[in-house]
Amino acid sequence: MSSVLTQELASQIAAAASKHRREQKFPPMGFAVLDASGQLVVYLREDGASMFRFDIARAKAWGAVGMGQSSRVLAERAGDNPNFFVALAATAEGKFLPQPGAVLIRNAAGEVLGAVGASGGTGDQDEQACAAGVQAAGLSV
Repeated sequence: MSSVLTQELASQIAAAASKHRREQKFPPMGFAVLDASGQLVVYLREDGASMFRFDIARAKAWGAVGMGQSSRVLAERAGDNPNFFVALAATAEGKFLPQPGAVLIRNAAGEVLGAVGASGGTGDQDEQACAAGVQAAGLSV
């Protein structure tokens, strides 16, 4: 059981997420895989993904790993407490985006290894591709 998100594992997650995206015929995406400290391990930009994909995917994943919840949960929480989340986004200097499209990466013991975020489709599509990538690598969200 891994307790560290290696570059090899992060690459597997991104590749599997991209494969899922293609199979589902979602729009081209970018996938940012971050470790538990919020550092970028791997970024995969698909052909045709626009210039904003990296920043958005990373910000979704950064928020998820930083707050210990999927970006979907953070988006729901932001609706209930918008002032806190506006302040948090300002404090994070734009690296935090509470919108659906990022999931945590957990090992079999439930330890958070990091998060993966996507941008390019709808929030639901982004999240689905990320979850598929994590699960294909034998981990859980």
